[in-house]
Amino acid sequence: MRNNARGPQRRDQPQGNSFAAQRATELIYGRNAVRESLRAKRRKIKRLLVADGVKVDERIVELEALADDAGIEVAYGDRQVLDDMTEGVNHQGVALEVGAYPYVEINEMVGLAAERNEPALVLLLDHLQDPQNLGTLLRTADAVGVHGVIFPDRRAAAVTPSVVNASAGAVEHLLVAQVTNLNQAIEELKTHDIWIVGLEDDERAQEFDQVDLNRALGLVVGAEGSGLARLVREHCDFLMKLPMRGHVASLNAATAGSIALYHMWRSRPH
Repeated sequence: MRNNARGPQRRDQPQGNSFAAQRATELIYGRNAVRESLRAKRRKIKRLLVADGVKVDERIVELEALADDAGIEVAYGDRQVLDDMTEGVNHQGVALEVGAYPYVEINEMVGLAAERNEPALVLLLDHLQDPQNLGTLLRTADAVGVHGVIFPDRRAAAVTPSVVNASAGAVEHLLVAQVTNLNQAIEELKTHDIWIVGLEDDERAQEFDQVDLNRALGLVVGAEGSGLARLVREHCDFLMKLPMRGHVASLNAATAGSIALYHMWRSRPH
């Protein structure tokens, strides 16, 4: 096995396979996702895997340096083996063997908002199932500084390697909770004086620029196609919608949720 000796000189070593001997719970792939996992330092990390023949640019050197600084083994091996290990995805020549994603409890999100001295901003996802949509929303959530993300542990997408990649690694920095019952989670947030806003194209909904959003908020985004479940809608304090002018009746969950999150962020004092 060829291990830590940072820098381009490693490429002079003989080709081979150092990958197959170990496997962790998950395999994160893609340079952005790997970089953010190394930077976040929230998971147990076993090894950084780099495919033989990958071009040594500043990003590869940065990944090696992050791994070296954290005392994480760097292994090189055959690119085809890495292709097989990641089931043919575009891994960009790198992957990271990691432990399970560190889900948290809701009180940690509330605590983070208090620590930052900010009104809470939480994203709740009502059985969103598409990994790309989930990744997009998680990336936006990190960009606007949400204090946490909540979604059900059944019939919904989880934080898988594909979701980490779709979020460009942003989810590695977020507090995320998987809950058994989303309605119970909503009621728990209300005990912390957090108002729950359902994003829904409904005749009862207020347009997003007419809503007072300068308060502690939880935004609920519904599933692709079906939107918010009836009980979830009933647990919301009020509904909000995005005005539409074009020929398509609605936006997908990731686009609508991202627009709403940015608007909510910009509506509060900075």
